Amino acid sequence: MSDPSPSVTLWAMYALTTGTLSVGLDSAGYEVLSRIALVLACAGGLGAVAHALLLPPRPDWRRDTAAALTWVAATAVAGTGFAAAGLQRPAAALLALAAPLWAVLLVAAGRERRGTVFLRCVATQGLAALGATLAAAESAAWLAHAALTLFWLGLVLYCLALFRFQPRQVAEGPGDHWLLGGALAVSALAGARLISADSDRLYLWNDDDHAVLTRVTVTLLVLTAVCCVALFTAELFWPRRQYDVRRWATVFSAVGVAVAALAVAAALDAPWLDVLGEALLWIAVAAWLGCTAWTIASVRTGVRPGHVRPRARR
Repeated sequence: MSDPSPSVTLWAMYALTTGTLSVGLDSAGYEVLSRIALVLACAGGLGAVAHALLLPPRPDWRRDTAAALTWVAATAVAGTGFAAAGLQRPAAALLALAAPLWAVLLVAAGRERRGTVFLRCVATQGLAALGATLAAAESAAWLAHAALTLFWLGLVLYCLALFRFQPRQVAEGPGDHWLLGGALAVSALAGARLISADSDRLYLWNDDDHAVLTRVTVTLLVLTAVCCVALFTAELFWPRRQYDVRRWATVFSAVGVAVAALAVAAALDAPWLDVLGEALLWIAVAAWLGCTAWTIASVRTGVRPGHVRPRARR
């Protein structure tokens, strides 16, 4: 990860992961837990901004794009949480806040070859999910079509990132390599939200468009599951036990799988997938709690919340 400020990365990734968890808890019907997670996500986002403002300015601002894109994605996911809670004005404000920064960062040159290369896709699909959720709540067809454009753009960005991603990161990456699956998960979430946004009043998609969107969304969910199983298997062969802030990207991917499954289940009215999604959600909650405890323990023992050196290539 090219971000030289681990504290900013920690807060931004924490906000993204916790905000996504809030969306999943809301989808599963745990409103109180969802609101608590949403508050924690907002606190994480504010923490990232506060740490960023304390840093001295640097001439090569493009080195900070990973943390900034993570913050954009976290802001979009938090907006989705607000929209799901019926708070449309804060959700719209977060969309207006994140979209201009996303547009700037999208064209910023980046040299990353690790998991952070997928953050452009994550941020884009986060905005697509927020736009689709707001479109359904506000009956705004134009916003749904804009979200659909972002959805397809996000898939293009994922394919471009895939060509740049170093495959050896699966064995050597400190945690952010899980964004390989996390980006697919948030893409499936965005697709499901677009399907759910359609209604007789809006009539967003005709039968052919709906069929294509459904097939693509289901395919993304299947690819997400396959990818995360493969990454988990790689962790068994190449265990990485040292603390690193980029482990929050691993938790984000675990949360993303559960949230995507719940969203697709709601969009396609698949009760069996809803049961599976809720089971995965509680596994994700356990992973979130574990990573939170790991982070706190590392700070209390004096371990700086920075990045460890990558494993030596054999």
